[in-house]
Amino acid sequence: MFNKTADQTSAPNASSPPARASTTKSVFSSDLKITGEVTSAGDIELTGEIDGNVIARNVVVGGEGRMNGNVKAETVEVKGKLDGQVSAGAFMLRASAQVAADVAYTTLVIESGAQIEGNFSKLKG
Repeated sequence: MFNKTADQTSAPNASSPPARASTTKSVFSSDLKITGEVTSAGDIELTGEIDGNVIARNVVVGGEGRMNGNVKAETVEVKGKLDGQVSAGAFMLRASAQVAADVAYTTLVIESGAQIEGNFSKLKG
């Protein structure tokens, strides 16, 4: 009933780099303060404080989280405080969000109660 084709049974190329897990997540806890650049191929969840720029696949600023700097990610979800500039495919402001930022986005969600100040521009996609 199930047959393997020749392509499926061939061994992977030994010189190929190992595949990275697509579910990597870095958590910055509430007692942590980072000053500087943060870059990740995976996700970042921030309940602490970052004073600097962040590049990641997905970024969540938790309710206690504070971010001051530039953020570039596929998705950015803010429940805490964010000041700076944002470039995101999807930008979500939850009810508890306090944002002062210039935001470039493809998709935007703003829940009732979110506090926002800044410029918003839709990216052409």
